[in-house]
Amino acid sequence: MMTEAFKTIILRDLKKLKTEIESYRYEDCIWYIEERIANSAGNLCMHLLGNLNTFIGVALANTDYRRDRDLEFSIKNVPRAELIRKIDDTLVVVEDGLSRLTDAQLNDPFPMMIWEKETEIGYTLLHLATHLNYHLGQVNYHRRLLDEA
Repeated sequence: MMTEAFKTIILRDLKKLKTEIESYRYEDCIWYIEERIANSAGNLCMHLLGNLNTFIGVALANTDYRRDRDLEFSIKNVPRAELIRKIDDTLVVVEDGLSRLTDAQLNDPFPMMIWEKETEIGYTLLHLATHLNYHLGQVNYHRRLLDEA
């Protein structure tokens, strides 16, 4: 039951990320930053996809994804269509990785060391879901604030 809840919430929020990126009236605004706004929606999107492809894709779905975290924040002007394709690809990876889990495995050690100490799969999935939701809120606010008419 809990694995299904994690899967539902993470997939839901990834779909919301896709909707946010699609909802920008002006594609160039996806990459816009201002003085006190450190990250564009495009960079936040890239960061979230890197995060999920690493910690669900590599660790749980056994993909061969190679993360470049610095690039997630430095790359600019990736076309909206490519961002959408990357989100769609990540949806498939998340679905696959989380479908492999059982509730009993949530207490097992996460197969990859992320922090200074070992964590359980359930704890790590909770972190990933809240991390996604946190940055999703930033993308939503960025869109409403900077995607001017």
